[in-house]
Amino acid sequence: MRDSQVTIKLTSDEALVLSHWLEKLQMTDLSRAVDDPAVWAPVHRIAGTLDKAFPELFSPDYDQRLEAARQRLRPED
Repeated sequence: MRDSQVTIKLTSDEALVLSHWLEKLQMTDLSRAVDDPAVWAPVHRIAGTLDKAFPELFSPDYDQRLEAARQRLRPED
């Protein structure tokens, strides 16, 4: 079991929103919510994978893309 891997599939919108949230988690006091240091290894791995998958993270219209993705993911009232 030690060498097995798990594949997670996300839509582009899900990945973009998750990437942003993980960045905030790693850079703010939200990190206090993580009470087990072992959790950081997968968090960093996921965040790094998402960062590599999204060159638009450095795009001038990143904020607009992120907000559009959030809007599409929010449940309709």
